[in-house]
Amino acid sequence: MAVLRRGPSAWSHLGRWDLRRQVYEPGAWIRGNLYPQRCDLSPDGQWFTYLTLKGAARWKAGGTYVAISRLPWLTALAAWGTSGTWTRGIHFVEDLDIWQVVPPDEGDAGPGRRHFGIVITRPASYAVERRRGWTETPDSPKRQAGDMWDEARASELKMEKPRPGADGTRLVVQGDFAAFRESHPRAVHYQIVERDRALSLDGVQWADWDAKGRLLLATTDGRLQIRKASAKHSEVVWEIDVSDRRPDPKPAPAEAHHW
Repeated sequence: MAVLRRGPSAWSHLGRWDLRRQVYEPGAWIRGNLYPQRCDLSPDGQWFTYLTLKGAARWKAGGTYVAISRLPWLTALAAWGTSGTWTRGIHFVEDLDIWQVVPPDEGDAGPGRRHFGIVITRPASYAVERRRGWTETPDSPKRQAGDMWDEARASELKMEKPRPGADGTRLVVQGDFAAFRESHPRAVHYQIVERDRALSLDGVQWADWDAKGRLLLATTDGRLQIRKASAKHSEVVWEIDVSDRRPDPKPAPAEAHHW
């Protein structure tokens, strides 16, 4: 799993959370912004695509670009320049025959075709969550005609995802900034809902179920957690605090420079 962190100040950080081994591996630091809703992880967990604004960049892709790298690094193996941050981004698919991008401005995307397909992402609130099995709740407002970037309903839109195992428990999220999955905690509200009971998850920046039905969390104070959770209570069974990590940009290892 890819973990994105904003801060301190103008820095962004990428890490890898290995759920099988319950290990967090810090990766690249970048003096620039990463945009979570324009990022994706390949089906095999090896490759990462991202949109970044890095004003100091001096290359053909320019200061705002979409790129593909090896997780947890940001060394661009292929990069496409964009006209700004209002861009759709790209995401991975398992079908190797699908390839919706042109040749990159920097690097070579060709070797990637052995590993994944690429689709241009459709503008939609919670774009990443939709690819992970989340759906709109029945009481959410419908998207308005002409709302190209799906902004008008962002604060009222709610998304839900059932816990694996079909026990009736759902995870629900709502909030303007949750819809855009910005890298800050304003107006993000998660609940665990089961029939007529609901448990609010306070101080949570991001949450999702894993394949075993455990609750994965990133808290607003910088902790990654695994919890056993229901609409009655939640219990932390694993945790790591990454809040004290400070920018420490280092050269990426040799493997990050090659497909």
